[in-house]
Amino acid sequence: MLNSWTKKFFLALALVAAAAFEARAQDAAVTLKLGTLAPQGSPWDKIIRDMGEEWKASGVLLKVYPGGELGDEPDMVTKMRTGQLQAGVLTVVGLSQIDKGFSALSVPMLYKSDEESDYVRSKLQPLLEKRLLADGFKILNWGDAGWVMFFGKNPILTPDDLKKAKFFIWGNDTDTMNIWKSAGYSPVPLSATDILPNLQTGLIDSFDTTPLSALSFQWFPLAPNMTDLKWAPLVGATIVTLKAWNAIPAASKPAVLKAAAEAGKRFKDEIRSANAAAIDAMKQKGLVVHEVTDEQYAQW
Repeated sequence: MLNSWTKKFFLALALVAAAAFEARAQDAAVTLKLGTLAPQGSPWDKIIRDMGEEWKASGVLLKVYPGGELGDEPDMVTKMRTGQLQAGVLTVVGLSQIDKGFSALSVPMLYKSDEESDYVRSKLQPLLEKRLLADGFKILNWGDAGWVMFFGKNPILTPDDLKKAKFFIWGNDTDTMNIWKSAGYSPVPLSATDILPNLQTGLIDSFDTTPLSALSFQWFPLAPNMTDLKWAPLVGATIVTLKAWNAIPAASKPAVLKAAAEAGKRFKDEIRSANAAAIDAMKQKGLVVHEVTDEQYAQW
């Protein structure tokens, strides 16, 4: 029989061997760095990390940079182009930096329901995926962040109310900024990562986003009036650079795609229900939801 010292020796040897094996396995694995604005601990973040856990078994390691750690979505696209990032979970704002055709999926006031949004996306999806592939990116899944609503320090019930507001728009989106300004509005171009500090300083007093985003980023306490108006669906996708995709072993790709597809379904199903829950949660913390009348809706 082995004495106590011998048992400890062999146990230590086994642990060292296991650690060495793990190190060799990780060295041999393909590592993808993924950026996202989704805050750590948010429903989006959980889905992304669950997808990464599934990828591990296929020899693909996913390192997630949440909450805009590596900048706004346009910054992430730039980092993917230069190889600093290999993947991203982006909304149409970031995707439109690659191909402006993605903007068609979130045109304000064009869509009235999830069904309409899903239908249009299903028709445009093959074309947009093909165009993105030609630009060096592969779409792994689609999803959405919910319906964009207006949030303000003061209620925003009509377009005239919005004209009095200092509202956020994405800083790199000069086309949208020019459209707003030409109609008499005063948008403030910023990075999405700068919304909270500029709400605190008063540079902006309103923004448009999904309820779940307003809750997850804790923006709503500084703009506690939400307009119950479906401004636009915020569609998104998980993308990877073609260079990184080609580096994944062919035998691993089916499992990677399967896990990504499952995550895409969760992005759609779980996030939509989470937005409704987010409104209820914010109401309990002081959010006031303002319904719009038929007359006010017509003005929009």
